[in-house]
Amino acid sequence: MNVPSFPRTLPFAWFVPAAVVGLFGCGGTTTSNPPGTVVDAAALSTGGSGGTGGNTPGTGASGTSTGGITLASGGVTATGTSRSGGVTTGSGGRTIATGGSTGGAGGNTTGSGGSTATAGRSGGGGVGASGGTVESGGSVGSGGNAGKGDFDAGNAGLGGNAGSAGFSRDGSVDAATRGAGGTIDAGSAGPEQCANRAAIDSTKWKLVWSDEFDKDGAPDSSNWGYEEGFVRNSELQWYQPDNATVSGGLLTIAAQKQQVLNPNYKASSTDWKQNRQYAQYTSTSMTTSGKKRFLYGRFELCGQIDTRQGSWPAFWILGNGLSWPASGEVDIMEYYANGVRSNICKPSGSNCDWSGSVSQSLSSLGGTAWSSKFHLWAMEWDSQKINLYLDDKLVYGYTITSTNPYTGNPFYILVNLAIGANGGDPSSTTFPITYLVDYVRVYQKL
Repeated sequence: MNVPSFPRTLPFAWFVPAAVVGLFGCGGTTTSNPPGTVVDAAALSTGGSGGTGGNTPGTGASGTSTGGITLASGGVTATGTSRSGGVTTGSGGRTIATGGSTGGAGGNTTGSGGSTATAGRSGGGGVGASGGTVESGGSVGSGGNAGKGDFDAGNAGLGGNAGSAGFSRDGSVDAATRGAGGTIDAGSAGPEQCANRAAIDSTKWKLVWSDEFDKDGAPDSSNWGYEEGFVRNSELQWYQPDNATVSGGLLTIAAQKQQVLNPNYKASSTDWKQNRQYAQYTSTSMTTSGKKRFLYGRFELCGQIDTRQGSWPAFWILGNGLSWPASGEVDIMEYYANGVRSNICKPSGSNCDWSGSVSQSLSSLGGTAWSSKFHLWAMEWDSQKINLYLDDKLVYGYTITSTNPYTGNPFYILVNLAIGANGGDPSSTTFPITYLVDYVRVYQKL
């Protein structure tokens, strides 16, 4: 989301607890935060565990697993806020428990009306049954969610989640049920919004981290931090955490027309962050900086974006521990000026070469009818290439060279909604402008 020289803005791998960084290559100043120490504190067990319907990801012990989730054991300290990427993590960081978690013994059993099947939902191919059907009330099966590659909201070992109850979230076949690779369940708070997405090949990919936004209230603080104030690109909004809420299985970032006093105001300043006495709009920029970082993998966001005048939503990544543009930047999705964009920064001196940028006009995708629906944005990244997708269609492929930051350096995720600047003048738009997210997921290769 950096916007230096291109008429745009904005912008598997082993998961490790992050330490630091700057924020928003989609626009940036610099920070020099050293990479954090990698601590493999609470990886998932390689065996999964059985039970009567519970989701018990192993025994809760620490240790490593194939592509497992790694949590920071003690956190790290950021060195400040930066334009290109700058969320400040307070001293002392955040300590994450190292014990894993154990699900209840009851599993998730759906309400009345379901019919009984002897296989339930099996990992061998989605829903399996000997004659059983799945009705509006849910399903009960003796197989539960089983098999290699079954992941329930990110908690699963190689053995999957096995149980005597199983469940179907909406009473019909779960929208996230996948075929021969096993089952991926998006969570129990609501139906999966990207139901027509292609199946994940669980013989190739393993879910290592996700936020399914299933708990109402503020976003999970173990996953997300926030940028605050005026940050980049002379945008109009004042970033604050309050504009992001979770309800009914969805994250909503709602930009508001709201006046906020700028505590850094200086009438004589030539700095755009200081010479505005008030911000006239508020919004939220969320980041995993200092909390989660990832080296390679498949990154996904299922979301619905507001394409009205003034809106500039994005889903992107920045390199950990490096200042922009040396950090690199991949805008898996950004939208502004009637263009749905996918961009890859090629660091060039103090700026980015944005020749790796593709824009699809909103009208070519379907106009307002398209923007009224949820869509799946994804990136597949390894040491040799980066491929960007929209609704399972390859948008842009990039071959990594030895002169860029995309080999060997972990990246962190940003999800934000900017107002103005490249997004255009919002004064005639009725607020709120919204950005809805069903889930953010990261897979790594097995």
